[in-house]
Amino acid sequence: MAKAPVLGGTKNVDLDDVAFGARFNGPLVHESVRAELNARRRGTASTKTRGLVSGGGAKPWRQKGTGRARAGSSRSPIWTGGGVTFGPQPRSYTFKVNRKERRAALRSALSIHSDRGTLAVLDPSGFDTPSTRQAAGLIAEWADGGSVLVVLTDEQARVALSFRNLDRVSVVSATAVGIVDIVGAVSLLATEEALDQLTRRAKGEKIAGASEEAD
Repeated sequence: MAKAPVLGGTKNVDLDDVAFGARFNGPLVHESVRAELNARRRGTASTKTRGLVSGGGAKPWRQKGTGRARAGSSRSPIWTGGGVTFGPQPRSYTFKVNRKERRAALRSALSIHSDRGTLAVLDPSGFDTPSTRQAAGLIAEWADGGSVLVVLTDEQARVALSFRNLDRVSVVSATAVGIVDIVGAVSLLATEEALDQLTRRAKGEKIAGASEEAD
């Protein structure tokens, strides 16, 4: 059974073999990361076609006899101020990843941190009073540079006050953390309660307050 050290302590926390002992599935993680990033795109870019641009109802000049090329509308795409041909339109970039695949990708992302030894447990009792200096010292002693993802439960929101202003440190709830957040961080730091919620999510168990998309 894999273990994770508790920062600032001497004990280790046992990690669930199902959630933290899975074989890394690169293609599945890649698909899940793409799905999460695509879901964050707003897709609001929009252009007007010649049928949407105002004006251009009258024929600019007669068909023949002027020596100029024939024209039927001043809002033609080849005219300045005309419509746009094949321009972007509002759309959704999301695509579906099955729930079992998302859970398997989450297990892969958690397992890779466990295998690399970049996963540690945070004792939140030392941060009852917010202290950015204390949080910076704790991370500096453990993380060997790179980005750090701090995962907390919703009830531990006060602990986030100590970490949220640190450079290259992101703080996120265990019920909202995505696979892209986990694989994008060099190191993963979570409280024991948040680790339990991540384990339950990876195993497909329901968590109060978590959406179906998070599972």
